[in-house]
Amino acid sequence: MRDAQHISQEDLALYAMQALSRDESAAMREHLSECDLCRAELAMLTGDLAMVALSVDQRPLPPGARQRFAQRIGPNPPTEKPTESAPIHLGPRSGRALWMGWAVAAVFLIAAVGLAFQVSSLRARLKSREDQIAALEASESRSKQVDELLTATSAQRVLLTAPKTSPIPSGRVVYLAPRGELMLQANNLAPVPAGKAYELWVIPADGSAPVPAGLFHPDAAGNGSLVLPSIPQGIRAKAFGVTLEDATGAKSPTAPILLAGSVPASGG
Repeated sequence: MRDAQHISQEDLALYAMQALSRDESAAMREHLSECDLCRAELAMLTGDLAMVALSVDQRPLPPGARQRFAQRIGPNPPTEKPTESAPIHLGPRSGRALWMGWAVAAVFLIAAVGLAFQVSSLRARLKSREDQIAALEASESRSKQVDELLTATSAQRVLLTAPKTSPIPSGRVVYLAPRGELMLQANNLAPVPAGKAYELWVIPADGSAPVPAGLFHPDAAGNGSLVLPSIPQGIRAKAFGVTLEDATGAKSPTAPILLAGSVPASGG
């Protein structure tokens, strides 16, 4: 092992960036195979070069990484090198060799930018997939609620009608009081004027004020629906009614009641 001589920091940096000629690289490899100190120095330089290249991904470098790298390739060698060791110089660097060093560093940076773009693209795709999964789960949960409401044996089913009109407007309500879940399907409704909407009301069995259960608009065929509107749980219903209100809704029903229906005595 040749402990009397060591490779300079400048030449180690150029070797790490593959900027030496074939003969110079061969001489460097031969020395590195025998010198533990230069191999350790090369390993540290290579690590610092890699961190500088990857810093384009906006991640902070380890404390002192840039300073250590600048010191190793600068005019003042680190203090841990033995002062009595004479550095091995591979001769003056040509303009072409220095240009190659910068070119290799640029390649490292371009590769790091490309990697950062791929990571960003993968993260965006992953976020899109997560949003799709969340939407599917929400849709599945809502469908499950509807299915449970329609098949619940304790749900109240009420037919709403309007007398003396042709075709006769009608509506069917399915209501599950303990869970506050309700569905309305109405047919043959008249079109609503601008700024107006139909509103469904729950008439409580305890005689308290009617509870608004949601606004809806019929389509061109006169069909309208309400599915799982937001209403309080546990309101035992005596009847249901539909009125024509302002599009923003009302606090109490406005006469006349256009559709009405009482809950059967059995509650079903």
